[in-house]
Amino acid sequence: MPLIPEEPQIHESAQGPRATPANGRTAPTPRPVPGPRPAAPPRPGRPGPHRPSPPVQRTSRDAAAAQPGPSVPAAPATPQIQLIPAPESGALDAAEEAVDLLLDSGRAPGDVLVITTGEQHPWAAHELSFGETSYWAQHDAGDDVFYTDAAAAGRAANRPVVVVAVNGGSDAVATALPLALSRAGTLLIVCGDPQQINSVLGAAV
Repeated sequence: MPLIPEEPQIHESAQGPRATPANGRTAPTPRPVPGPRPAAPPRPGRPGPHRPSPPVQRTSRDAAAAQPGPSVPAAPATPQIQLIPAPESGALDAAEEAVDLLLDSGRAPGDVLVITTGEQHPWAAHELSFGETSYWAQHDAGDDVFYTDAAAAGRAANRPVVVVAVNGGSDAVATALPLALSRAGTLLIVCGDPQQINSVLGAAV
């Protein structure tokens, strides 16, 4: 009897059937997608050179603001003027009272200069009897109230307070009061005739 060929049997593996593509080749097994690579650890060695940050660029406005402006000279301070009415014969006594009040209020004796336009103060006349060198040495020391007349007042230095006794000498008054104003640092006290004083100081101020 002729043998009847058997139908070929298809054996499946334990993993299940493999799909065969149309071209007859077996599909390759898919490879896992690699993840991100970890950062490489720093290599040992000296650190690189430090580069300073570039300087900040200034605009023209900033540059102008950074430059100091021209210095403005301070205006000279004008001393306060105090007028004490007194007759010509009593101007020296009024000046003495003004000096006493200044010292009682705490002014140092060396801060006060007294100028007479007429007869000299008794202290100045007494000290000049020992010679001008000794007299002006006391002025230069600046330890006490200094008395001088209008004729020698130009040699006196500036002091915070100047007291003027208008006790005569109308011509001397015209030069003594402006000079006293220039020597006074903070306060000028004038004892005498208000009308005469205002006429001179009004033109000087």
